Parts: sequence; structure tokens; C-alpha cells
Amino acid sequence: MMQARFNLWLEREGKVVLSMWRVQLLEAIARSGSITAAAEEMQIPYRRAWEKLQEMEAGLDKRLLDTEVGGVGGGGAKLTPEALDLIQRFEAFSAGMDEEIEKRYLRAFGQK
Repeated sequence: MMQARFNLWLEREGKVVLSMWRVQLLEAIARSGSITAAAEEMQIPYRRAWEKLQEMEAGLDKRLLDTEVGGVGGGGAKLTPEALDLIQRFEAFSAGMDEEIEKRYLRAFGQK
């Protein structure tokens, strides 16, 4: 059985700055308070998570995380208000896309 799939992302100057995957990474950091824990949750290496965060910050020209260096109590990461706003905007932008893709698929290909 065929299924319609799509991937939505935003680019600046030809480079991805925001995508559903990147939003999920930010949300995982918000939940856990840690880049390490977010990377583990998403089953990716810490280095990849860190690189994607740096790419987003550079491409958006915005700081997305407030971080604390580890120590006795451990380090941590918290999303900036700008990051929270970007998540909200991306989710508003992408809302309803699954349904729209499904409608278009059914118009083009008929029943599943």
C-alpha cells in the first residue's frame, strides 16, 4: 500500500535552519534541560545535536540556548524566548499539513 509522506523545512540562503526534526530536538532539550539527554532521547550522538544547534543559531542569527557548564550540580540547557517563539511559529505554519497532503494524495491516487 502506498502512503503519502512529506518533509517540511525552512531554509536561509540555501541552508536548512528549521525543520520538524530540528523542532523536535529543541523540544527534547526543553523537556530534559540537557543537550545530552535530548540527543539520547532522539537516539543521535551528542556531537550531531550540538552541530545542528550551531547550524540553526548561525543560520537564524539568533541564540537558541542558554547553557550552564557542568559542575557539582551538572550543567544544563534552557531554550531562549526566541527559540520558544520559533517552535510556536513553525508548529503553527505546519499545522494541518498532514491532512492537506492526505487530501491531495486521495485526489491524485484515489483510495489507499
